[in-house]
Amino acid sequence: MDTLLFDLDGTLLDTNPLIIASFRHTLGYYFPDETYRDEDIFPFIGPTLEKSFKALNEPEWKEMQAFYRSFNIAMHDQLVAEYPGVIEGLYRLHAKGYKMGVVTSKGRPVVERGLRLFNIDHLFDVVVTADDVVYEKPHAEPVERALRALGSTADRAVMVGDNDTDIFSGKNAGTKTVAVGWALKGRAFLEALEPDVIIDSMEHFEAWLDEVTVHA
Repeated sequence: MDTLLFDLDGTLLDTNPLIIASFRHTLGYYFPDETYRDEDIFPFIGPTLEKSFKALNEPEWKEMQAFYRSFNIAMHDQLVAEYPGVIEGLYRLHAKGYKMGVVTSKGRPVVERGLRLFNIDHLFDVVVTADDVVYEKPHAEPVERALRALGSTADRAVMVGDNDTDIFSGKNAGTKTVAVGWALKGRAFLEALEPDVIIDSMEHFEAWLDEVTVHA
């Protein structure tokens, strides 16, 4: 393995509080008579905003998308946090010479803001966002686009994520797949996706990479 592709939200950065707050703010405005628990919002985490708001059968989905983004950007730096050990792990992997990329269903401006906020933007040779593809995850296109940009192939690559869209995008592109054990939706959800491995820490990920490389 020489190529590592990472989802962003819920994988490298803990954006879940921001995403949940943004959805609650938006849904509360457009559906003031409804009450939304965190569990009600979980299904919206992973797909693009367009897909999430269209699923509500709302003719105002474009307006809702803009409303969400306005709040999300305003609260971004306040609510986004690090996962313990993840950023340090990224620096170690970069130092080992892995080709590294981000593959996300978010728009480019907020993705770049998050990467800059934690000073990890320079660690990645490619960033593929929802703005760069016709078909978003779980389609293979985002992963395949990242592989082409890195001059890599699926048999040498790993897709790392916290959601079904990440794992299935990797599977569809032919890469190995890694689920992060700190995913919001829990271990049972991850196990049902049948990734190659579920990691509990970046050290666990590094040990797994060493093992896979030895047996390649």
